[in-house]
Amino acid sequence: MTVIPILFKEVLEAFIFSQENPVSEKSMIELLTKNAVSSEDMTALSNELQLILEQLQQEYQNKGIRLYNIAGGWQFRTAEELAHYLVKVINKPKRLSRAAMETLAIIAYHQPCTRAEIENIRGVSLGQNVLDSLLESVLIKPCGTKAVPGRPILWGTTQDFLSYLGLNSLQDLPKKEDLFADIPYQTS
Repeated sequence: MTVIPILFKEVLEAFIFSQENPVSEKSMIELLTKNAVSSEDMTALSNELQLILEQLQQEYQNKGIRLYNIAGGWQFRTAEELAHYLVKVINKPKRLSRAAMETLAIIAYHQPCTRAEIENIRGVSLGQNVLDSLLESVLIKPCGTKAVPGRPILWGTTQDFLSYLGLNSLQDLPKKEDLFADIPYQTS
């Protein structure tokens, strides 16, 4: 027995399309339960939701936009092979400095970590402007304090970080070992 009426596929499609950020499956289920799907059908609803999302992915497979599972939710995005055509039309996000990218990578792979730990790994002091630019871009956030004297702030990445990189979770980051695998060894 179908729990989700046919109309809800279009409702979900419109809901995902209308949102600026990736839409969680929990938000989709909340939308459906507010619109006449009984709460007794939750297990079946979750299973059918997966089927609908797969159907939508297939329907958009050969179109200019695609449905991606990103940052713990679902979002319509430009097809990767067409993105370069839009570079001159759509404003690019602000480019991060090298220091900001290094800091962001350290936080992503070692989170939660303190400023001192970041400086120790990078080997240079961390300017406040670097942290400010990452905070302004909403790529990092404070995640509490470390239980040591001085109680330094612990830093971690945000959902916007995952969305910015097109990742679903931190497990999708390349392994640290793989990052250096293709660098040829040079002798002086």
